[in-house]
Amino acid sequence: MTIEIQDLKFKCIIGLLDFERHNLQDVIINLSLDYDYKNEFINYAEVANLIEEHLQEKKYELLEDALDNLFNLISQKFPLTEKLHIKITKPNILPNCRVSVSNIKVF
Repeated sequence: MTIEIQDLKFKCIIGLLDFERHNLQDVIINLSLDYDYKNEFINYAEVANLIEEHLQEKKYELLEDALDNLFNLISQKFPLTEKLHIKITKPNILPNCRVSVSNIKVF
């Protein structure tokens, strides 16, 4: 079974630059989570809420650190997770493009 969360958008503090540390900015999360569905399921609303709350609380400097920690957090909270692909996008940080960091992990 695969859960897809597409274009989860919210504001948080994320980045190294001074203005990024003081101003909320948009981030967009895309996620694909594979798990073996038997009689247990993973609640996609809980996954989405966990991501948003975590990123808003932690205020990461680097997208890479946020991404790594999300992998750990999701795999611990949802042990049925077998494979996880996460992409974090900052759509407004540069005037002429959207920047993203993504990775895939198999558990």
